[in-house]
Amino acid sequence: MSENADGVDETASESAGGAANPVEPPLAAPGPQPGASPAAPTVPQPGASPAAPTAPQPGASPAAPTAPQPGVPPEIAAQMAWQAHQQRARAAALAKASAPPTWVVRIRPAEAAPVRVATLVAALVAGLATALLLGDGLGPGLPLAVLPAVVAAYFAARAAGRGPRPWTLLWAVGCLALLVVPALRDSAWPATLAILAAVLLGALALHGGRTWPGVLLSPLGLFESAVTGTAWAWAGLRSRSGGISKDRWLPVLKATAVAAGLLVLFGTLFASADAAFADLLGDLMPDVSVGEGPFRTVLFALGAVLALAAARTAAAPLRWDRIEVTPGKPRSRVEWALPLIVLNLLFAGFNAVQLAVLFGGYDKVLSSTGLTYSEYARQGFWQLLWATLLTLVVIALALRWAPRAGAADRRFVRVVLGVLCAMTLVVVASALRRMDLYVDAYGLTRLRLSVAAMELWLGLVIVLIMAAGVFGARRLPRAVAGSAAAAVLAFGLLSPDGMVAENNVARYKTDGKIDLAYFQSLSADAVPALDGLPEPQRSCALRGINDEMSKAGDVPWYAMSLGEYRARKILRERPVTASYEECSRLGAFGSRIEY
Repeated sequence: MSENADGVDETASESAGGAANPVEPPLAAPGPQPGASPAAPTVPQPGASPAAPTAPQPGASPAAPTAPQPGVPPEIAAQMAWQAHQQRARAAALAKASAPPTWVVRIRPAEAAPVRVATLVAALVAGLATALLLGDGLGPGLPLAVLPAVVAAYFAARAAGRGPRPWTLLWAVGCLALLVVPALRDSAWPATLAILAAVLLGALALHGGRTWPGVLLSPLGLFESAVTGTAWAWAGLRSRSGGISKDRWLPVLKATAVAAGLLVLFGTLFASADAAFADLLGDLMPDVSVGEGPFRTVLFALGAVLALAAARTAAAPLRWDRIEVTPGKPRSRVEWALPLIVLNLLFAGFNAVQLAVLFGGYDKVLSSTGLTYSEYARQGFWQLLWATLLTLVVIALALRWAPRAGAADRRFVRVVLGVLCAMTLVVVASALRRMDLYVDAYGLTRLRLSVAAMELWLGLVIVLIMAAGVFGARRLPRAVAGSAAAAVLAFGLLSPDGMVAENNVARYKTDGKIDLAYFQSLSADAVPALDGLPEPQRSCALRGINDEMSKAGDVPWYAMSLGEYRARKILRERPVTASYEECSRLGAFGSRIEY
């Protein structure tokens, strides 16, 4: 099996495209015309089956039409040439229809190296860690359960001769850092974002994507490897089933069984002899009951399959970077630039008004419009957020159809789009200022914080696009993916629920306004900030969080985040004292609509 310069298996391509296909037989040549020379070629007799032409192999150039023989009338020679052309066209169409799509052949990975025992053992450990550590919830157990899958991928890559590259190590470190967020924060929404971003970085580390198709489609390769990875591991087990040496593996199994027996025996004796050691041992060991058997079995299978998928991808990744995106048809300067220049003028007019409002003060604008601060802020923020998103779409389409005849066209495109990006940054600043006004009026919430963070990230993307226009766009896809992962990591480490609680507590101390009902939906990350409120507001603000943790009961260490640990410690030292009736009078259990 050989590979061409692009790494595509030529043998497989030839076998796929060169298979015998039924070809329509050629049309019989017409009989001799009146007055034709007897030197004309013989016409096939009735009933004779003409031989079907052989279908051309992929990549083979069609044979040139046969030159007319001397003495053949021009009419018959032209008909014979036309029939030969039709036969070649039919054969080429059939061969093209029977061949697989080009992009499928290009991204298909090379055959993976045989699976090694170390990879299989690491996948088994990953399944056991997933079943034992993730059955009670996410926490420090999540990165611990993922580490064996990373080891399995490392062993598989080494077996395939693939060494780590700087970008691979960067993506892998970022993936593990994102998985630490659920161990630190109790809130589910930043933890979910961190897990999704970790999947993206893990897929980039395994596939090594550099282009936009590589960055966007890399996570799909993990789903494909979840199927092929299991078959790959099964084939490896079958190939090794006849070659396992008892002299090599039997002593290892015996030693493992003896070690487990000694741990159980002496661990039981020490636990019964000392209550403190028994408590420590009970906290360290996962508590698995018989009734959880099916659930733990599913977790074991999920962890092992995901580890095998990572290993299979590391051994033979899909080459998404080989998908070529055809550029759009270049337009003339006038056709391309006129809509963008008009848009730039519109942006300039809007930004001029924003600067006038900023330096002239909001009071004059509000008095002339009749709006309040909150109404003015809420009226414009969402529209400006959508304007930022649509501007990115406009930039992408403009780059697709931009004129590219020479260096002058490239400079012209950079100037027009650079002005649009600069104008968009002013729109981003205006949107963030409006959100700041809205928070001053009504306080900070999860939704307001998240959309403000998204607006900040969109502004960073625009800055990256401007940098790509100056230094080149080769690294832009990976820079955007890295910025998204860094934003999600920073968002989780800053503790959004803690920031919301701190802002509202500071607002209460300033103007006495507080919404106790909203705090009932926050996570344990908000407890340290809410603990600073005076009674009975403190107890009423913490009532919902306290009830949720009491309902959950004791949580093992591997499923308890740092935020929940701190919250439990605070509530043990200073319990909730206000009654439900008192909190109801303060409005702690009312409904709230979050804008």
